[in-house]
Amino acid sequence: MSKPEATAADATALCDAKATEQVGKKRLRLFAEQMRRIRRFEERAAREYASGRISGFCHLYIGQEAVAVGANGATEAHDHVITAYRDHGHALIRGVSQRAAMAELMGKVTGCARGRGGSMHMFAKDEGFHGGHGIVGAHIPLAAGFGFASKYRDAGEVTICFFGEGALNQGAFYESLNLASLWDLPVVFICENNGYAMGTALERASAVSDLYTKADAFGMAGAMVDGMDVTLTWECVKEAADRARNESRPTFIEARCYRYRGHSMSDPAKYRTRAEVQERKQHDPLLLAENTLVHKGWATAEEIDAWDKTAKEQAADASDFAIASPEPDLKDLGEYVYAEPLQWTPDRYTFPHDPATREH
Repeated sequence: MSKPEATAADATALCDAKATEQVGKKRLRLFAEQMRRIRRFEERAAREYASGRISGFCHLYIGQEAVAVGANGATEAHDHVITAYRDHGHALIRGVSQRAAMAELMGKVTGCARGRGGSMHMFAKDEGFHGGHGIVGAHIPLAAGFGFASKYRDAGEVTICFFGEGALNQGAFYESLNLASLWDLPVVFICENNGYAMGTALERASAVSDLYTKADAFGMAGAMVDGMDVTLTWECVKEAADRARNESRPTFIEARCYRYRGHSMSDPAKYRTRAEVQERKQHDPLLLAENTLVHKGWATAEEIDAWDKTAKEQAADASDFAIASPEPDLKDLGEYVYAEPLQWTPDRYTFPHDPATREH
């Protein structure tokens, strides 16, 4: 069985027994496959970034897969999902194909945002996935807005909003949760607490380390979950989603997780030791899920190896597709900005040094 960046000594690391029974065989197999696909896609993205084919910001989800996968598994198809800029994993399990995601990373016209969004702005509107937002915390009020719209239309929808712990100490978070509780909005707010935000340990940036207790200030339910265990994450988010759907009440969840790579591809992560990272890999979300499947007799090592092989092939195919895809045409720059496309053509102010547009 292929090891997800962890050692053979971790064979005893398992998902929570009670939560595993609640998740069941079929769902846990699906979760394990989804996490494996995300991991291999992200590893391929790192490779393409190093090659220069991906530029700009690129925030990998390696290590945090259980949060997106477990939470998504607790939603329904008509629900809404919105997240911050570490969005590749969420996009992949919410309807964005690997080809469209990799093409977006490379800025190609075949990308899910036509090459205009890049790593931080992936979307799948028809699947209820609303990004991918680059400004820290700016999307949290949008989640409250989705919840308000769902309640107003009596649509029976739930909105799941993901963000990092670095987004908590600003006004948008507090204002959004206050209104969500005041107006009884069906929103589940999930803080993916990986401990370091951009590069500062939580204990050095927040007066309160148990972030889930912030829910008390808004009179809403709060919970903390091991975000490295996909079964516990599913169980926790399922309870919150049911509360939102049946009682129209919000929940604030702190999912404690860990990213193995830097904040972005340009981050050397010198604020932590290699020993710390290796220790945290003993609790790798893929390791827990796959060990549990084998332990329960719900999957064989050969099956898991086959999933891994398929995941690698899919990531390679996505890369080949993206490389071969065309870049956006300059004449289409005015598209996708307003409902009515801008009538725009290059002029001498756009490219002042281009002989084709320079006035003589």
